[in-house]
Amino acid sequence: MATPATNKQTPISGDIESATLYKTSTQSSSFSKESASPTASVAIALGSNMGDTQEILEASLATLAQTPGIILEAKSSWYKTKAIGPPQPDYLNGCARLKVQLVPQALLETLLAIEDKFGRVRQERWGARTLDLDLLLYDDLIVNQPNLQIPHPRMYERAFVLVPLAEIAPDWIEPVSQRVIQDLLQDVDTCDVHLVKSNKNHHL
Repeated sequence: MATPATNKQTPISGDIESATLYKTSTQSSSFSKESASPTASVAIALGSNMGDTQEILEASLATLAQTPGIILEAKSSWYKTKAIGPPQPDYLNGCARLKVQLVPQALLETLLAIEDKFGRVRQERWGARTLDLDLLLYDDLIVNQPNLQIPHPRMYERAFVLVPLAEIAPDWIEPVSQRVIQDLLQDVDTCDVHLVKSNKNHHL
């Protein structure tokens, strides 16, 4: 069962570093009760279309799991999808659910650093890449900053995000639309999303 966000919307403005994190009554923590830092439920999307894509994605998840303040809770199956943008190879895509003790900006910086570790080069918008890590959801926060928007502003229209996300978080309430992920999935065409490797045991 996925960990849903609450119905309460929590817009964040100003300095994201000062954001107050919280844990709702419906969310269970994977951290010890003695932990001084509160936790947040997070969903991310992963993609790769350069190199050994599956190995890169699996290794990036392992890196995340070894990062202080992050626990990998669940991962989806891997899907082959058509690339958006200039001509390039198909992508391998998936999603993961995390528990984090990082504020959104710090988490974003962590994701960018992991992309760099796996050879991500930012030369062309929507160009081919070794690794793409997108922050999709962070509890029920709504963030609108120049370098960070939560929920991810294009997740609603992307089948390659919603298909794997619905596997591991079908009942998560997207805070802008107030609709659960499995309902948002019904609005997109999934014909170009093809299962490559099933992960029947999503929870880790």
